[in-house]
Amino acid sequence: MKARSLLISCALLLSITLPGNAQQAQEPRVEQVEGYLVTPQQLQFDESLLQQLQVPAGFRINVFAKDLGNARMLAVAPDGTIYLTRREQGDVLALLDSNQDGRADEIRTVASGYKYINGITIYQNRLYFVTDRQLYAADLQSPGVIGEPQELINDLPDAGQHPNRTLAFGPDGLLYITVGSTCNACRETNPESATLLRAQPDGSNRTIYATGLRNTIGFGWHPETGELWGMDHGSDWRGNEQPPEELNLIAEGGNYGWPFCYADRRPDVYLPANPTGTTKEEYCANTQPPALTYTAHSAPLGMIFYTASQFPEEYRNDAFVTMRGSWNRNPPSGYKVVRVRYENGKPVKFEDFITGFLNEEQLTQFGRPVGIAIAPDGSLLFTDDTNGVIYRVSYVGTSN
Repeated sequence: MKARSLLISCALLLSITLPGNAQQAQEPRVEQVEGYLVTPQQLQFDESLLQQLQVPAGFRINVFAKDLGNARMLAVAPDGTIYLTRREQGDVLALLDSNQDGRADEIRTVASGYKYINGITIYQNRLYFVTDRQLYAADLQSPGVIGEPQELINDLPDAGQHPNRTLAFGPDGLLYITVGSTCNACRETNPESATLLRAQPDGSNRTIYATGLRNTIGFGWHPETGELWGMDHGSDWRGNEQPPEELNLIAEGGNYGWPFCYADRRPDVYLPANPTGTTKEEYCANTQPPALTYTAHSAPLGMIFYTASQFPEEYRNDAFVTMRGSWNRNPPSGYKVVRVRYENGKPVKFEDFITGFLNEEQLTQFGRPVGIAIAPDGSLLFTDDTNGVIYRVSYVGTSN
């Protein structure tokens, strides 16, 4: 039977009333946008599907582990243990490759019972992980063994639409936590929603580092400049091409525009609300523009700068981003891993790195990339949270 995609098309009609004066009523201004629900059919994973994946010359891709369920984010311990969060299962797995053949040979559950668990990182021999509202830390004791998790924070903002927090430690030794918006596009009531937070390693002294970030899940620091970069998700239901996903240089105190602006400080005319005491145009002019933009609705989730030596030198200090894939675009976008080329510490372009999860007819898919990490041998690991696979990308060289 020929595979099909679920395709539902619906036109949205939003009206916005422009300000008038007391003497003369004005007709509402009507903005129209057509949006889509497009869900490519998911194929069950089989290792024969690896033949459909395209990688640059000299690279190969293999399965590091499979049958993992809702495999989300990754962290790599100094001893080489790979730690994985599983949001739907509410746990953390430890994966060990004892014989170093590029495939996990032992998998253990090291923490369980954590609803909405997502982000995970390691700092000073402690494993940190975060749910929608709680932050925990546990001591690393031996390969694949951790101590009892300790709750450090229990009052992150209510999650709403975006419960998937991520976290990482910066060059300053402080902990950064992403907090997505509670909605698609609205005026938030909690000042910590749609932000990046910063705290001490014990969770204390929490402050807002940057605002106007709708849902920045993947972020990291450039290895040479120390600057913080993050991929932000654009709002849904603005059409097939708007708003684009954004790569932002995230500075302390920066405002990145959401919900009133998107792309290069463009006012969101589909949002009825206005900023307090000003117009959208004036407000947006004072926000931070993106450094680069990417195809709308691609859903960037993981981001990491490549600092190992297995890949060719030209990849050093470039970033890799997982694009989980769209549901609000026709044709679909994402379902791939992309490379962000940097020159002199600044991003210059996106380019495909791993494609083929979405078939050419864009009717089926067998992978939605999410978490990404560098393995101890310098290979690249990334997860698929629908078929429960961790892929391993290694460089084997080219032959003349």
